[in-house]
Amino acid sequence: MHELGIAASILESVQSEALRHPGGRITKVGVKIGELCGVDRDALQFGFEVLVKDTEWEPVVLDLEYIPRVQRCSKCAHQFRMTDFDPQCPQCGEFLTDCIGGEELDIAYMEVDE
Repeated sequence: MHELGIAASILESVQSEALRHPGGRITKVGVKIGELCGVDRDALQFGFEVLVKDTEWEPVVLDLEYIPRVQRCSKCAHQFRMTDFDPQCPQCGEFLTDCIGGEELDIAYMEVDE
């Protein structure tokens, strides 16, 4: 379950950020998870909760934002959400499209009470 390793990395980032804000308290960390990144959101949430349980980090909330797969047409530049594994542009019918969203796995923000 690589989600536990990802949860550990998120917690390490929280701890590093806490060192930059002495006297502050991190209350929430937001993470963007793309449809294509191969991460199970429930497993990540569970892993994070297990890691922080009974520690000083237990009050930290993990806020997961799902990012759908988005394609851009190489012919007309139309952006669209790809469904049913069909890369065809719904506007012009072009099959050659590029993935421009949905591969994210990023810490988007941390809320700090100072």
